[in-house]
Amino acid sequence: MYSNVKFSIVSQNQVPQLQKVSKNTFIEAFAKDNTRENLDAYLASAFSLTSLISEINNPNTRFYFIEIEAQIVGYYKINIGESQTEIKADDGLELERIYIMADHQGKKIGEKIILAVRNIAQKEGKRYIWLGVWERNKKAIKFYERLGFIKFDTHIYPIGDDPQTDWMMKLKL
Repeated sequence: MYSNVKFSIVSQNQVPQLQKVSKNTFIEAFAKDNTRENLDAYLASAFSLTSLISEINNPNTRFYFIEIEAQIVGYYKINIGESQTEIKADDGLELERIYIMADHQGKKIGEKIILAVRNIAQKEGKRYIWLGVWERNKKAIKFYERLGFIKFDTHIYPIGDDPQTDWMMKLKL
């Protein structure tokens, strides 16, 4: 377990670093379960510099680097209001992405992220946090359930031309 985990808001001039950590953590997490073509298509779309700059400049979206001893080991992204991918309700906050490099997983960083996001949501008067998680990502589902998230729906999340099903999970505050 790390005691020296820091979260810092990603700025526009840090987008190249964000792109690198985004691609690396996504590949670590999902390369073995997707074709190279679908993975490449997703990476080119979701993590292009243009797309990331657009998201960074959106006032309802925030990216945070996860740092340990000044080393970036992952990131997470939150959305509010119209920037949410599905439920665009004002009383909710979406945790759209949460990625930690494989060699730093299992060290309670995820719990610290959920606590930080919960604090942000409460300060902003939100009633719940919600997220989507791939139905085949059993490790992540167990993690979210352990922290009180409950499945309330599903949605399709395309990776290239593969329409994958995500569980939509909610944590009431």
